[in-house]
Amino acid sequence: QVQLVESGGGLVQSEGSLRLSCAASGNIFSRYDMGWYRQAPGKQRELVAVITWSGSTSYSDSVKGRFTIAKDNAKNTVHLQMSSLKSEDTAVYYCNLRQHFILYEDDSWGQGTQVIVSS
Repeated sequence: QVQLVESGGGLVQSEGSLRLSCAASGNIFSRYDMGWYRQAPGKQRELVAVITWSGSTSYSDSVKGRFTIAKDNAKNTVHLQMSSLKSEDTAVYYCNLRQHFILYEDDSWGQGTQVIVSS
């Protein structure tokens, strides 16, 4: 079992910045990607950013140029630096770790951290 502990959420004013962190521990056996998803009230969970086991990154169009994802492999930690925040960034942010095994992939999720952007 993999445990993901998120931190760094909170209340911030529009155009402000926040940094989310997620520390992974437990049964990490294989190559893995780490990412951030978010879910706003009444909406489906959506991908925000992901960093693969090889270090490649990708972002949703809505955050491209404003958010940066980075990983500390030694600490199994991923960070999401969020800048120029907008009210539409308000959501619960979830950390994800996806392990790649030969025949399948395994997803683990954090408990979520709330981000509220006030206008």
